Amino acid sequence: MTSRDDDRFRIRPGPPKARQSSGGQRFVNRVLREANKAGAKPSTKPSRVGARSAAKLGRGHVAARTAGRTLGPGARRVVIKARYVVLKQAGAHSVETHLRYIEREGVDRDGGKGHAYGPATDQADLAEFEERGRGDRHQFRFIVSPEDAQQLEDLRGYTRHLMTRMEGDLGSSLDWVAVDHWNTDNPHTHIVLRGRDQTGHDLIIARDYIAHGMRLRASELATEWLGPRTEREIREGLLREVDQERWTSLDRDLQQRAQQSRGGVVELAAKADAAHQPRTLLIGRLQRLTEMGLAQPDGINRWRLRPDIEPTLRAMGERGDIVRTMQHALGAQQREMAVFTPGEVAQPVVGRVVGKGLADELQERGYLVVDGIDGRAHYVALPAGTELEQFPAGAVVEARGAAEGRAVDKTITGLAEGGLYRTDHHLALLRAQPARGDPQETVAAHVRRLEALRRAGLVERVAEGVWRVPADLPERARQHDAQRLAGGSVTLHSHLPIERQARVIGATWLDRQLIGGAAGVADKGFGSELREALRQRSDFLVEQGLAERCGARVVLARNLLGSLRQRDLDAAARGIAGETGLPYRPAADGERVSGVYRRNVLLASGRFAMLDDGLGFTLVPWKQVIEQRLGQRTSAIVRGGSVTWDSGRHRALSL
Repeated sequence: MTSRDDDRFRIRPGPPKARQSSGGQRFVNRVLREANKAGAKPSTKPSRVGARSAAKLGRGHVAARTAGRTLGPGARRVVIKARYVVLKQAGAHSVETHLRYIEREGVDRDGGKGHAYGPATDQADLAEFEERGRGDRHQFRFIVSPEDAQQLEDLRGYTRHLMTRMEGDLGSSLDWVAVDHWNTDNPHTHIVLRGRDQTGHDLIIARDYIAHGMRLRASELATEWLGPRTEREIREGLLREVDQERWTSLDRDLQQRAQQSRGGVVELAAKADAAHQPRTLLIGRLQRLTEMGLAQPDGINRWRLRPDIEPTLRAMGERGDIVRTMQHALGAQQREMAVFTPGEVAQPVVGRVVGKGLADELQERGYLVVDGIDGRAHYVALPAGTELEQFPAGAVVEARGAAEGRAVDKTITGLAEGGLYRTDHHLALLRAQPARGDPQETVAAHVRRLEALRRAGLVERVAEGVWRVPADLPERARQHDAQRLAGGSVTLHSHLPIERQARVIGATWLDRQLIGGAAGVADKGFGSELREALRQRSDFLVEQGLAERCGARVVLARNLLGSLRQRDLDAAARGIAGETGLPYRPAADGERVSGVYRRNVLLASGRFAMLDDGLGFTLVPWKQVIEQRLGQRTSAIVRGGSVTWDSGRHRALSL
């Protein structure tokens, strides 16, 4: 029979029918279960050959050594990514956030919400699963991605069979939930496994089982369901790797050959080597690597690889993924593309969000695609733990490098006399200068920075409006920021697109651009759209009596931001008063306000916290730090558009 006939007439096995119910399989599972129980208990007595390695501690070590023995070169490939999460270190909301993420919108076959399932249910209750695991020490999170998932079709059934085999390998029933994701080129399954065994003790899985035992079991199962890959499929897959700008299996083969040779040289003799990839494909790959500058000829049928070939190709693969992600987010818009690198970029990136997602689904590291005011599109990797929900499409954001010095720190140090910075002195200087913005807002911005530095122990608040600052504050503050924000920082300036900001009552980001002169705005791309939005905003402010035209110039009203913010707050307060029946009690500048934090309100001027003191309510600028005090009594001091929250507990006044 020819290879062509073999491809035409091909047996494709279906899913196994209750394989685990057979007597033989039950016996194998019993053997593995008892062996793993014995292997899971580390001996207190050192053996003659030394202590047990960490990879052998826990359940599954025996299965890891036996899995995959029947797999041949045509075995189906499965990629498994694993993460071991210590729940106390991960944070109180880590499990809830992860479960909400894997069941998010846009991941099922039809682009809808994901559906969680378990061993025996197609409608798993994630809240109940989280409640069961509240006391767990740790949790396992897996991403299982069969290379031929499109052919498997029934990922749910495949996952259940895989977890059943894992139960046999680990000698315990497992408590897990999973969600299938079909929103990428490679359909995959997210599995969350509780860190408890069937007896209620901590589930300890051997490191070598997580490293390769589970992957081999998954490969065995995929091969049983689909049959082994044909020679044609293998050859076509390798042929695609010849020209790829990423780390491939061909590169791994070449690297192994170089490591095994005495001089670190890849030598391809004319004789075929059945133990490795076909010679013609390897030669083709080496020629491509030579064109890329990652290999060079070293005689007849000999090549020398660059020492950094693996990290270079992996980086090229990541860069290619980023480019495709940005092209998808931009659609038909043409932009020069750049990757924001906090350690290398001197200027911050400001623009609107046109795309977002997770660059690393397992570690939950997100990214933004930002259409910048400089006319370019930027890929911005978010710091770990950042929630994507806070950056809606069209929102205006700013990405800054972690090691940058801040102009505000230099200003504070320059104005300090005898080591003391005074807000009244700063305000008087600003009022004596030609108008370049709102003096009170400028001072308020400096006070907000001083409050952050005070919490870091870098400055001291001596009295109201008086701060003691060291002479080397700019450098100390820079080092503090670099340590706190090693991956840079991303600030949300406005959740509203600029089109809505143009004609809304509230202190918007567009207003701050008008006050600051809109520096660094290009005449192309988003920069040109921003210029048009600023023109529309100026016309709106003139209509509202908050600006006036003097020839070609537009003169803004004094305290523009304060006036807009107050109008925004008054409108929101009337709505809340109508809902709750409580009167609104505006906070005076510099006043300490107290009350129970009920909720936060998102306005055009930003997010505000509602404090209820029993007699009425007050709206004060919100900060993330107070979310943990929801429903509790707290207090704050309001100064202009800024706020200083007091996280300490104060006794309520009583009669």
